[in-house]
Amino acid sequence: MDSNVLLFVPVLCAIIAILYGGFLASWVMKQDQGNQTMKEISGFIQEGAMAYLNRQYKTIAIIGVVITILMLMIPQLGWLTAVGFVIGAVFSALTGYIGMNVSVRANVRTAQAATKGLQQALDVAFKGGAVTGLFVVGLGLLGVTGFYALIHNIAPEKGTEPMIGLAFGASLICLFARIGGGIFTKAADVGGDLVGKVVAGIPEDDPRNPAVIADNVGDNVGDCAGMAADLFETYVVTATATMLIGSLKFPTLQEGVMIPLAIGSIAIIASIIGTFFVKLSSNNNIMGALYKSLIVSGIVGAIGFFGVSKMMYRPEMNLPDGTGVSSDMNLFLCSLVGLVVTGLMVVITEYYTSTAFKPVKDISKQSEMGAATNIISGLAIGLKSTGYPIIVIVLAIVASFAMGGLYGVAIAAMSMLSMAGIVVALDSYGPITDNAGGIAEMAKMPPNTRVTTDALDAVGNTTKAVTKGYAVGSAALAALVLFADYGNKFIDPATSKSVLNLNVDSPYVLAGIFLGGVVPFVFGAFCMEAVGKAAFAIIEEVKDQFAKKKILEGIDKPDYAKCVDIVTQAALKEMLIPSLMPVVVPLVIGLGVGIFSPKIGAEMLGGALMGSIVTGLLLAIQMSTGGGAWDNAKKYIEEGNHGGKGSEAHKAAVIGDTVGDPFKDTAGPAFNPVIKVMNIVALLIAPILAAWLGLSAHH
Repeated sequence: MDSNVLLFVPVLCAIIAILYGGFLASWVMKQDQGNQTMKEISGFIQEGAMAYLNRQYKTIAIIGVVITILMLMIPQLGWLTAVGFVIGAVFSALTGYIGMNVSVRANVRTAQAATKGLQQALDVAFKGGAVTGLFVVGLGLLGVTGFYALIHNIAPEKGTEPMIGLAFGASLICLFARIGGGIFTKAADVGGDLVGKVVAGIPEDDPRNPAVIADNVGDNVGDCAGMAADLFETYVVTATATMLIGSLKFPTLQEGVMIPLAIGSIAIIASIIGTFFVKLSSNNNIMGALYKSLIVSGIVGAIGFFGVSKMMYRPEMNLPDGTGVSSDMNLFLCSLVGLVVTGLMVVITEYYTSTAFKPVKDISKQSEMGAATNIISGLAIGLKSTGYPIIVIVLAIVASFAMGGLYGVAIAAMSMLSMAGIVVALDSYGPITDNAGGIAEMAKMPPNTRVTTDALDAVGNTTKAVTKGYAVGSAALAALVLFADYGNKFIDPATSKSVLNLNVDSPYVLAGIFLGGVVPFVFGAFCMEAVGKAAFAIIEEVKDQFAKKKILEGIDKPDYAKCVDIVTQAALKEMLIPSLMPVVVPLVIGLGVGIFSPKIGAEMLGGALMGSIVTGLLLAIQMSTGGGAWDNAKKYIEEGNHGGKGSEAHKAAVIGDTVGDPFKDTAGPAFNPVIKVMNIVALLIAPILAAWLGLSAHH
């Protein structure tokens, strides 16, 4: 099949996603914004969110320019890799901007729609979230396909190598967005919660709380812009890694590179079809309505993947050494593995984080004995929650490898990530409904409105947790493929064997495993400390305002802007060290040691990648799921269980939720880009180490 035709289809599907996303955004904007008070509150949130995002991206842009110049100066990388870095960074930033712009406008419209009924509010919130999801996959597929087409036309001899730059650009921006947004959202949430509920005894979204706008801003910069950048990055990295493996395994077959793009194209159409199925049944099960869209998208996607496997499989993919794909059915089954993993990760995460199941109910029950037992129980649930996801990921790796070798694992990862459009829609729905509840509270809307928004928000907590579980699972598969590609950079053309010993019997690999394994722990500590410092500043500011003004009596108005400014400055300051850690560590291990011995440096770096993948993955699951369980345990008590609001159990649950906040929204989700950035930086410096070893860059 002509390569231009193969490239045209994914570009067309990407444009369809962007156009449909634009249509949904236009529909959302036409909905009623409610009264003047609601518009004013929403305006504060919009202003704070955009001010933060602008300042964050200005900071990142300076670092991005420096990295681009450094990449241009390294002859082994080439200018095309630097161009890819810029494209990946710009598209990642654009995804965050677009997602947040719609989310901060959908919130007030969801609150107003809640006055008409649950289905109407669900429609606005889900379609607002779907805009972000469609732009994630649309811009992701457009970026990958467009950049590959550029390389294919102006420097075909480069193959897929410069695409590492594209992945690096997307990953680096994601890392900053995830960490900065996570620090912002949790500092405002923790600070506002503690001083509001525990000190002043006022509700979470009480307009008298000076931190309430910063908290609502944080929901958007963390869960909308941050998660959008996260899954955009994972999408781009997975597509890139699959294309790299395809070009390595099947150097004479264009289909090896094109199949992941075809899978992404099919999934976009499947996700668009899925958006039409979010309808409440007679029992008003919100989660069920949202899951309908996910299930429909998965079924349509599976049918499409079967067609892709039949049309694009080639007998040459059945390699003589047995490491290829033996049949079109095996290729299809590998893609099916990715869809099954998506479903299982969703079910497992919901079990551990939903108010309907035992883990959350156990934490709620333990809250009756105080904060200590709540925290012990929450930590135990988080640790326990790593078991099933790891088993699922291991089975997926073994099954897809048995059917298609390393390329099969990559196809499973791409299939899983191809569903990002509909999954991000479920995630972005969460902060929209959370903000809608806040606006309803602050604007003193009728009680039945808050009942509706609370019902939507309770489900939103679970959808956010589910998306994190999905992101972790997909990151594990993507990181494995990237690591495998790193090993292939050191193959001696004369013997067709790697010059490295990446087995654990090498003391250098073992040393690297320990060094890499500790990175997520130290990184997580920096993130947690950053939230603590910023939250402390917010608490002091809110207490100061309560002391100097008659805010609680309703006479004076709180200064919302001051709190937004404090947490913005704190987030931007505190995000730099943890954000640069996964970039600097591989450079120090690989090049720092490699100057003295390139072989030892390369082997130690390989070990570091292994260590970071294992500990990063486990910490990501433990923190994200445990934090989600703590949050919903508080929600479960607030529904009237174990004494309800104001009870001793509730006070303990607020403390537990406060501990869990930086777990689930700052450190936990940030481990995904950390392990991928480390692998990508390793791939970028691998040609330098290979040159020092006297090898030409492989691929």
